[in-house]
Amino acid sequence: MVSAPPSVPPAAQANLIAQTRSRAGKRLSIVAPCFNEQEVLDLFFGRIEDELGKLGLDYEIVCVNDGSRDHTLAVLLAHHQRNPRIKVINLARNFGKETALSAGLDVTTGDMVVPIDVDLQDPPELISRFLEAWEAGADVAYGVRVDRKADTPLKRFTAQGFYRAFNRLSDVGLPYNAGDFRLMDRRVVEVLRQLPERNRFMKGLFAWVGFRQEAIPYARPERAAGTSSWRYWKLWNFALDGITSFSTAPIRVWSYVGLLVGCLAVGWALVVVVRTLLFGRDVPGYPSLMVAILLSFGVQMLAIGSLGEYVARIYQEVKGRPLYVVMDRYGFEAPKPSPEDASA
Repeated sequence: MVSAPPSVPPAAQANLIAQTRSRAGKRLSIVAPCFNEQEVLDLFFGRIEDELGKLGLDYEIVCVNDGSRDHTLAVLLAHHQRNPRIKVINLARNFGKETALSAGLDVTTGDMVVPIDVDLQDPPELISRFLEAWEAGADVAYGVRVDRKADTPLKRFTAQGFYRAFNRLSDVGLPYNAGDFRLMDRRVVEVLRQLPERNRFMKGLFAWVGFRQEAIPYARPERAAGTSSWRYWKLWNFALDGITSFSTAPIRVWSYVGLLVGCLAVGWALVVVVRTLLFGRDVPGYPSLMVAILLSFGVQMLAIGSLGEYVARIYQEVKGRPLYVVMDRYGFEAPKPSPEDASA
């Protein structure tokens, strides 16, 4: 009889990993999506380079220009000329922050990768704490915003509502008030790069991959400069993308709504039959009929709309278009020719 191997508690596993992890000789990749951020870039590079210099690590800063309409690209290229470790991906148009972040992750070469917003609401000084958690055995160290005074009361309220709704509807637990700001081990990034979906809800994907994750609390400051491009309608669509990417509950609930409406209809039909047979009374028809028709029509439209959200996302997936299109790259090595090209 072969005995089962002894199980190792998670804490012991983390200790074993921590004994082999050291930042010495490692490379850190920073990924910064940029959309109309010309006003804040100088401040961002000043803070992030100062912090990276203190860490004593080899590093690269991958900036993804997501179709900016201002002088963001020109500012990025000026900083690239000043510091070759600042690399620039220029997308052919605006693909959205989630896609721009994916484009940056695809080209990173570091042993650890940190996505960060350039508006400095993600303080670069927190990276040192992320590194400490990584050295202690965490595969992902993510920032949790414990103070969101920089946000409006309405945004705080809607954000809390989204996190509650997402965690109730989805099998993937999304940490409350956690954004994209985090440090990820290389193997986590490689798993993320293998995920093929076109609809990228990165917060959900970060949680879905699992691994050992540790929360690092921090107070979120206000934007250092400029204005946010996020508006409430855009945030609403972003929330819909997140929920439909990780839950089928919105479409499943209409089965129960249909069952409930069907039961009510049968019950009302029985009432009509009983009153007519026993009392010989005519039930007033027009008002009740119109209410029933309008209610049924409204329920059907909601159900069709919910179904349409999923069908539209299936349509986006099956087209198989590239996730993004790169116009220019600055600071990256030219791809090596294939053997077929060399022999041609």
